Amino acid sequence: MDRWLGDGGMAIIAAVGGSFETYGVDGEDLGWVNGNFEPKDLACNPHGAVQAGVHSVLLDAAMNFAINAALRGRDRTQATIEMTTELMRPAMRAEKYSLRGEVVRLTRQIAYAEATVSSAEGKLVSRATGTFLVHRDAG
Repeated sequence: MDRWLGDGGMAIIAAVGGSFETYGVDGEDLGWVNGNFEPKDLACNPHGAVQAGVHSVLLDAAMNFAINAALRGRDRTQATIEMTTELMRPAMRAEKYSLRGEVVRLTRQIAYAEATVSSAEGKLVSRATGTFLVHRDAG
């Protein structure tokens, strides 16, 4: 999993200013990931506010990373089935934010996760919940 630190294996994460820094597992299968987000011009509208779709990309990646942190061997997330994103306040260009993804529940075929973007002061900026298809390696 260490190879996914930084851009999470997706160039778009780094291009918009995101980076994954640490990950782990609490208990048996409650994976988590922490990261940073310092929005670049590419992530923002002309007024300097981060577009909603950028929040969704980062939050989706954080949830996937958290789930993959909890899976063993060659098991991996296969697809996002459903995702809901909420924006509570604007994220602005060149400000610093934290990312957090967490597994809520992990079953044989489905994983449930949530993720957040928070300001440097700890205020919730955006959040997402998602349902993911899990691929289990037969080998």
